[in-house]
Amino acid sequence: MLGGTEFVGRAVTEAALARGWDVTVFHRGRHAPPPGVTELLGDRTAEGGLAALTGPGPAAGTVDEPGDGYTWDLVVDTWSGAPSAVRDAARLLTGRAARYAYVSSRSVYDYPAPAGLPEEGPLVAGASPDAGGDVSYPLAKRGGELAALDAFGDRALLARAGLILGPWENIGRLPWWLLRIARGGPVLAPGTPDLKLQYIDARDLADWLLDAARSGLHGPYNLVSRPGHATMGQLLEACVRVTGSDAELRWTPAEKILAAGVEPWSDLPVWLPPGELYDTMHCGDVSKAYAAGLRCRPVEETVADTWKWLEELGGQAPQRPDRPAVGLAPGAEAGLLADPA
Repeated sequence: MLGGTEFVGRAVTEAALARGWDVTVFHRGRHAPPPGVTELLGDRTAEGGLAALTGPGPAAGTVDEPGDGYTWDLVVDTWSGAPSAVRDAARLLTGRAARYAYVSSRSVYDYPAPAGLPEEGPLVAGASPDAGGDVSYPLAKRGGELAALDAFGDRALLARAGLILGPWENIGRLPWWLLRIARGGPVLAPGTPDLKLQYIDARDLADWLLDAARSGLHGPYNLVSRPGHATMGQLLEACVRVTGSDAELRWTPAEKILAAGVEPWSDLPVWLPPGELYDTMHCGDVSKAYAAGLRCRPVEETVADTWKWLEELGGQAPQRPDRPAVGLAPGAEAGLLADPA
């Protein structure tokens, strides 16, 4: 596991340990991995930072031919920075690992992605596996895909995830809603409660990824729930129930919210009004992943487990330093709630 201490990487590590697998976690040492793993320390962005992956394990050289160093049945990589970091790791590991699973993103599709777009849809142009640090998120993820494919070919599995929620989230989307609703009182609920959502619990992503890799699947898969697996109303109502607060959801027309300068997705996490961006994020074709065994747990379970995890942390969610904090400012919410228009 390249990473393996936070959010999706943590979910994959926990899922593999739960299966009784031997797990090696290569990380920078900033966060503790789950107990029971073998730890290798290094910074993949630094000169010589991958050295720990080359030994002194029991065997390497090629997957089937012993040599000096480690070998693995599967490498899982969640990297979202410079594609060159995926390139370097994948090239180093191509003879030391049987398979390479790269957690990519549905952002690799050319925007706007129409509703129902399958894996064969047009992709962003200009991506390169050799790109350095200053590339957009879509180009970074597509470049990472190209790097994995270049090194592993049909031994590479590309999991194009959409919106990811669940315990260990360090982006802040579901944690923000839970903590806001836990404070109680009137809560600005965007749009209409029947708005269909498409997302995946990080643990369901992890389980599918490990099953798929073990089965020898390769190539791209849109990895997210079916559209409408939950609605915005079901998500927020679940937040009210699990927090036990007196929150009152006040559903507010999208037009009023947008006219006030409130940004969907960032100010009001998860939510997008109907339109191009909504179709891109919440209406993807996931029939291929479901045919390959994807199962998504109920939204109530994701919300309840995320709240339990937040309580264990004292109500303070972790935040990735390379991502801006999300959530609507209290003053802006109060202004909208007080406006009768």
